[in-house]
Amino acid sequence: MCKRLDSSIQVHLVYSTPDNFAGRILYPDIHKAFLLPQLAQKIAAAQRELQSMRPDLTLVILDAVRPLSVQRTMFSLVQGTPRNIYVSNPRNGPGLHNYGAAVDITLADTAGNLLPMGTEFDHFGQESHIDNEGGLLASGLITQQEYDNRRLLRQLMRNQGLITFRSEWWHFNLMSRTRAHQTLKPVDL
Repeated sequence: MCKRLDSSIQVHLVYSTPDNFAGRILYPDIHKAFLLPQLAQKIAAAQRELQSMRPDLTLVILDAVRPLSVQRTMFSLVQGTPRNIYVSNPRNGPGLHNYGAAVDITLADTAGNLLPMGTEFDHFGQESHIDNEGGLLASGLITQQEYDNRRLLRQLMRNQGLITFRSEWWHFNLMSRTRAHQTLKPVDL
């Protein structure tokens, strides 16, 4: 959907590859980033803002809509481990990715090289949290460049009214989970 609105937005769906926390392909049939139209429009607007500020950079979508069946698989891989706090438990109801109301996104240069952000996507640890980035910087766990890259990404998303998620620098929500439960239907395969 975003690529239709702005073809310069890159898409690299991590779960369509084995290079993710599960170590296997979780999206064998999903190769496009599907989002609610409102969210796709906001991402396209953020891309325009980025291009006006930094034409050498682009947005890269890492995850968009996620079928409930995949959510169940993901949670089963972390259930009973300390990592379970990083994956939404589908027994508590669908998460925002399951509605197409959340996006995982990062920055890259126009050649497609991802900018350093201090952790990889889907890093399950304090280093991926946004609520103590000053402390991460001060302790040397992230660099000034990584800190600045995170802040730029967050600024772009917040300027579009998107909501941050404290434990994942890459995750942005269109709305609250309560509102999504009340107004949307989740995707399942």
